[in-house]
Amino acid sequence: MKIGFICFGEVNTPIERLEMKHDEGLKVIRSLGYDVIDAGLVIDDPEYKTADAAIEKLIGNEMAAIVTCVAGWVPTHAVIRVTDKFRHLPILLWGLCGWKENGRIITTAEQAGTTAIRPAFEALGYTFKYVYNIIDKPYPLKKLDSFLKAACAKASLRNARVGTMGYRDMLLYGTQFEGNSMRGQIGVEVEPFEMLEMVQNMEKLDAAKVAEGVKFVKDNWVFKKACDDSVIENGVKYALAIGMKIEERGWEAITLIDVDGMKKLMGFPPAMVFMLLEHYYGVMTVPENDVMGAVTQLAMKYLSNQTVPYLEYYEFFENSMLIGVPDYVPKAVTDGDVTVLPAAFGLLNASLLNVSKVKTGYVTAARMYYLNGKYKMHVYTAEAKNPPAWNEYGWDDPAPQLPSLEVFPDSCTVEEFAENVACQHVILAYGDFVEEIKDFCKMMDIELVM
Repeated sequence: MKIGFICFGEVNTPIERLEMKHDEGLKVIRSLGYDVIDAGLVIDDPEYKTADAAIEKLIGNEMAAIVTCVAGWVPTHAVIRVTDKFRHLPILLWGLCGWKENGRIITTAEQAGTTAIRPAFEALGYTFKYVYNIIDKPYPLKKLDSFLKAACAKASLRNARVGTMGYRDMLLYGTQFEGNSMRGQIGVEVEPFEMLEMVQNMEKLDAAKVAEGVKFVKDNWVFKKACDDSVIENGVKYALAIGMKIEERGWEAITLIDVDGMKKLMGFPPAMVFMLLEHYYGVMTVPENDVMGAVTQLAMKYLSNQTVPYLEYYEFFENSMLIGVPDYVPKAVTDGDVTVLPAAFGLLNASLLNVSKVKTGYVTAARMYYLNGKYKMHVYTAEAKNPPAWNEYGWDDPAPQLPSLEVFPDSCTVEEFAENVACQHVILAYGDFVEEIKDFCKMMDIELVM
């Protein structure tokens, strides 16, 4: 994602100092890892020569955001001359600061400039964030980076596609989506496809590629007991057949009809299918036609640069919640080997279950949902620890320990969490991404619920 960078100063400030500050700000933004288009230094010259030159450097580029770097006092009209050409983009209003010489503060009045610009940006309806430097303090890198990550996430969602095989598994309510607002406000195109397409694609598969997939599974997964080769082969075939649609349509996330589809009609729980889809195609995966979960995954992936898993709530305790999955976790969040177990559950006797351990650590949990015409994002942070011994009722003995965590929220109590929980599925990212999510929700007009 490209970021536009413009530095502003006043015509009466020595140009050498403004150029130094321009270089300083540009170096900081580039150090965060962004592809920066430098529009140069803009001053309030009467003919707007520098302003128009900056516009020419930026116009026509596909950018996620604009950094308005204020190097000193500048009349607001010179800033608006440039920024209004890019009012459709999120704008970072960043004030640099003075320095000390011989025990005295020296300033070019950067915050005189930013405090004049901030209310103008608000009055003009810009989507922006105001950040400022403080003398002798570190750069506010977290604040700068969180806004630019959020802007990149917004731009990425505008180009994202999600595939859903089937719709509304188990006639669930919270996994549905509203198509027009999803495309119009969030930006994601959701594309349904039929299970029949998967079955038809299986007839076109290259036998050598199937054999290669079976070998990969045997070589890289740890089996807790012997598994029939036909089960592995079927899982590889389903994954490759769905993969043909992923490559054809360019989906970044996918969800499948699980209980009412893969299990009921094909007699095949799709745990290993999801594992292989993530391995082969790098897509985010979530079961049960959970379109809103898939979109949450994409947002959290863009904000955290991680493969983010879904987990499900099983039990609440006084200070924690037990969350886990009845099927699989991606390799990226597996603690140790990918471990699988052929197991029977209910009427299903050809199930290959992922029983891997899940990485522990500090996590940000998020869930986007649509309620009464409004998009919302429920977010909390927690310490994720290894779970107590437990099992889901219905598995053949000895019942497997499912991939799971015990999470201890620190941004809310369990009771407060329960008042706001938005779905049985939640998306986890490792680390604290609350500021990124706040910036993202503000620029996307999503209500943040914490």
